[in-house]
Amino acid sequence: FGNRHMVIVKHDDEIRLHLRSIIQCFICHSSGQGSVTDNRDHGIILSQDIPPSGISKSGRNRSGAMTGIKCITVTFFPLWETTHTAVFSQTIKSFFPSGQNLMRIRLMPYIPDQLILRQIQKQLALHLPRWILYQLGTTEQTLNLFFTGDRKYILYIQYDRDGSPSLCAATREMPEQLRHALWSKETPAILTSGTLMAGGSFDRTRQLMGLSANNRLDDFIAVSPFDYQENCLLYIPDDMPKAQMGSEKEAKCLSEQICRLVETTHGHTLVLFTSYSLMGAVYNQVKEHLSFPLMVVWRHSQDIIHQFKQTQNAVLFAAGSCWEGVDFPGDMVSSLIIVRLPFPVPDPISEAEREQYPTLQDYIREVIIPDMQVKLRQGFGRAIRTETDTCVVSILDHRAAPEERYHRAVLETLPPLHIARKIEDVEDFIRTKKSPDYFMP
Repeated sequence: FGNRHMVIVKHDDEIRLHLRSIIQCFICHSSGQGSVTDNRDHGIILSQDIPPSGISKSGRNRSGAMTGIKCITVTFFPLWETTHTAVFSQTIKSFFPSGQNLMRIRLMPYIPDQLILRQIQKQLALHLPRWILYQLGTTEQTLNLFFTGDRKYILYIQYDRDGSPSLCAATREMPEQLRHALWSKETPAILTSGTLMAGGSFDRTRQLMGLSANNRLDDFIAVSPFDYQENCLLYIPDDMPKAQMGSEKEAKCLSEQICRLVETTHGHTLVLFTSYSLMGAVYNQVKEHLSFPLMVVWRHSQDIIHQFKQTQNAVLFAAGSCWEGVDFPGDMVSSLIIVRLPFPVPDPISEAEREQYPTLQDYIREVIIPDMQVKLRQGFGRAIRTETDTCVVSILDHRAAPEERYHRAVLETLPPLHIARKIEDVEDFIRTKKSPDYFMP
């Protein structure tokens, strides 16, 4: 193939896509230019130009990458063709230009799947960087779990934003492992956090940490130094319609409420979303209607948070990691708006946990609501950061209203607060608590 090498991969569906990414990492880590062609009949064809420069006598460049491979051809059996759903085929051929003879790696047709990557590791150990050998080893372990169907693990495929798949395995026995590794040692331990308790109980934390059956556990709740009843107001609007989640009507209703609150509190607002898509929809509706600087934190946008802290009377739209671990002391955030109650998003791990409960109602009561309460408490913590802070906390989810299903769960999560239902009460609170400098542009 001259200065090109090719990989032909044939496999089925999701695992085929994952194996393609393995082969890309395996071969295309040199600095050459490559391309991928995916054809259902002929498989995945990956070709890459090998740069003529930077290759030493050992066939490696300065980074240790194996740039000297002239050709590797891999043919995968389709899943339905073999009893063992073999990952790799009978033969992998590799050519090396560093004075070595043609090296032929032969794999038996029905070699156990978990041994194939191990065999490749051994035979190519002298020609591959350690990080690739390590990745082949971890991939071998994960593939082995998938092909054996080990019930000790929750097995699922996860896709990144580019659509690239990853094979994932999560243990079902984490509480038991923690109990064996930590709590059975009878070593004294202190577990401390502001969000260990959910709804006035440590039951959920005990369950997750493997402490449910521990008789030596003592609970202690430290009293907060903050005077929430004096310095914080909980606002749950009485005119929030019941719009379908994800609908255009919901985005419009939320936009109207947010604009009213921002104008009432003269900016100084942090708006927490549970969905990036909803955040984008609301942002598009409010960006032309606010008289205060508006910023949006997308994924990995820490510079925007710094900019918000340096800007007077600004408004920050955020999601994801901004629910916790971000500090906004003083008047910086005098209005915290929680758009939706932060119920956990279903995923393979939560679906597996659901199987442990006899009814859906039991699962919601024992898992979903406590997890929401912990997240809500984390978000609420962005409001009051010092003993002199004052803030309005608004919850725009109609399910938090007094007559609705989750009102009690919300009150159990938050400290005792005065509750307002009218926007005029918010305005009175801000004018009473803030100094004249707060309202300056």
